[in-house]
Amino acid sequence: MANNDDKHLQELLLRAETQREGFELMVRKYSEQLYWQVRRIVLTHEDANDVLQNAFIKAWNGLASFHGDSKILTWLSRIAINESIDFVRKQKNLTTVSTDDTEFSVSNTLMADEYFDGDTTEAQLQEAIATLPDVQRTVFTLRYYDEMRYSDMSKLLGTSEGSLKASYHIAVKKITEFFKSRD
Repeated sequence: MANNDDKHLQELLLRAETQREGFELMVRKYSEQLYWQVRRIVLTHEDANDVLQNAFIKAWNGLASFHGDSKILTWLSRIAINESIDFVRKQKNLTTVSTDDTEFSVSNTLMADEYFDGDTTEAQLQEAIATLPDVQRTVFTLRYYDEMRYSDMSKLLGTSEGSLKASYHIAVKKITEFFKSRD
């Protein structure tokens, strides 16, 4: 059934006279799933909403480049993840602080966020994830939280499955070391 929905949605998006209707349908269908992909990378609710809005604006402006070669969700995810990574990079450039200050800030930010429903362990996991390089952070969140297959991730990120597996393995080791250093 979902395939038929996507096929219909794709047909709407590809025809100029139905693009707006298709886009509105697409936003309603995929907003929540994309929100959580973004949220796990940028961490706060407000930032995730801003990044997601920018991703949908880019998607709207880039509809002409969508030819239906990939799934709609794959196309949208790629835009949203790239927007998330760009946002994180800009944030890093704006604030140059030590790792300890960053970890403290991530934990405090999450615990103060009224939309964060995790516990202390989840906040610490987010601290550990925040210390990862952008690519490792993205691969880890897609694999750990979204349980995305490496083959799908490879299409999404445009890199080999082998390098994704290596990035995930290294990320897990770094996160494990982060927790060991806290004991």
